[in-house]
Amino acid sequence: MRRLFMKLAAMALPAGLLIGPAVALPASATTTDAVTPAAATNWPYVSPYVDMGAWPTPVLSQMSAASGIKGFTLGFVTGAGCKASWFNAYDPRTAWQKDEIAKLRAAGGDVKISFGGASGIELAQACSDVNALYTEYAAVVDAYGAKYADFDIEGAATADPASISRRSQALARLKQTHPSLKISLTLPVLPEGLTADGLNIVRSAKSAGAGPDAVNVMAMDYYRSGTDDGDAATQAAQSTHDQLKSIFTGKSDAQIWTMVGVTPMLGKNDDGSVYNQDDARQLVSYARQHHVGGLGFWEATRDRNACNGALYQCTNIPQQPYEFSKIFAQYTG
Repeated sequence: MRRLFMKLAAMALPAGLLIGPAVALPASATTTDAVTPAAATNWPYVSPYVDMGAWPTPVLSQMSAASGIKGFTLGFVTGAGCKASWFNAYDPRTAWQKDEIAKLRAAGGDVKISFGGASGIELAQACSDVNALYTEYAAVVDAYGAKYADFDIEGAATADPASISRRSQALARLKQTHPSLKISLTLPVLPEGLTADGLNIVRSAKSAGAGPDAVNVMAMDYYRSGTDDGDAATQAAQSTHDQLKSIFTGKSDAQIWTMVGVTPMLGKNDDGSVYNQDDARQLVSYARQHHVGGLGFWEATRDRNACNGALYQCTNIPQQPYEFSKIFAQYTG
């Protein structure tokens, strides 16, 4: 995600060491959100990000059982040179964490593999050749039998014409060889919608024949004083919908809504603003009204920890563990 927090797995820490104890904050005023029986169908409509570089490595099946969330978006696969790597620590070709993914699938969920993020080198920038880039994408998809691939494009990568073109061409080929694969582009957003760079990425993918199936917006860190993060997230969703409608002119209004994904940052954001539980309920209500294609959030381990500390592991607002997850888990499309 935008301004992604530092990766910890590559720091060679002793096994089992937790960076900063999870200190529970006082319970929020409303903690009655429960996962209803219908939440069994929240996959694939709800897929919060999990920072797989956190230490210790998150246990996906345990997080799912405790939160009611059936599946997750796993971040991030980057480039160690022109070679796919989990944050320069693990080789995706070995299907790292596939045992945990199998548990999610057995329980009716799944994962989306996310390439890119704010740290490291995005593969489309690391690879100078379209064929080599396609080979890396395909190797990861094949290793996990993935049905969903997310491409989190931010920072310098959003305005790099060469890598944008390579990515679009590689994803078009990936679509041809893996026709059931769903591709999402995760992009920075403002309340007014995608930036000009983001729109260019979407148009490039469409022109190349790479879809996308969804555009997931990072509804966070606007760096505008006085912004209400709850209102900004729903406004960004509406603005993105309207922009996509002008690009994908052959699709109906309802079809465009199924392409929209919204991912806020829980609790305190990097810009000092706060996305709280009422904001999450507002977004779930809005998503139900419009049948939004997907909801996520950054990030599931922060929601689990419910602590006050470094932003890469804590929300820094009063909450119970997995309180946000239980709100989002009620969305079933």
